[in-house]
Amino acid sequence: MFRQMKRIKQELPLEEAKKLLMKNKRGVLSFNGEDGYPYSIPINYLYDAEENKLYFHGAKTGYKLDCIKNNNKSCFVTYGDEELSDNGWSFFLKSLIIFGKIEIIEDRELAAEKLSKLASRYYPSLQEVDDAMERSFDNVLVYSLNIEHMTCKKVHEK
Repeated sequence: MFRQMKRIKQELPLEEAKKLLMKNKRGVLSFNGEDGYPYSIPINYLYDAEENKLYFHGAKTGYKLDCIKNNNKSCFVTYGDEELSDNGWSFFLKSLIIFGKIEIIEDRELAAEKLSKLASRYYPSLQEVDDAMERSFDNVLVYSLNIEHMTCKKVHEK
């Protein structure tokens, strides 16, 4: 169903992909938009390795949600771990791509748990997480990207 990576020699083990997901805090999530146009947005995320899912949040209305309801297939990209190469001007970096389907988290207790964990990656204290949850949880939708296929590779940018 998913294509094999073209430059197979650059492919990294799945464990490297998971490490990159745990380390990074941001990526780009893409949807099938209207009129055949893709729709991509930069987004914060939480990776749950045990569940093999990414968690996101957003408003309860809007174009992103419309795209998900119309077609829940999605793609996520993140990259990083740059290393300067021996030539002193170009870099090696790891890039990761995920394919899967988006699921809206209907269970409000589970949504609150995942949103709190997600927020704790970005806020400086648990008190600030709690304050933000109290202020805005009722207006937030939490959803997961159920990972069906994931690849990671090391790229030399030159």
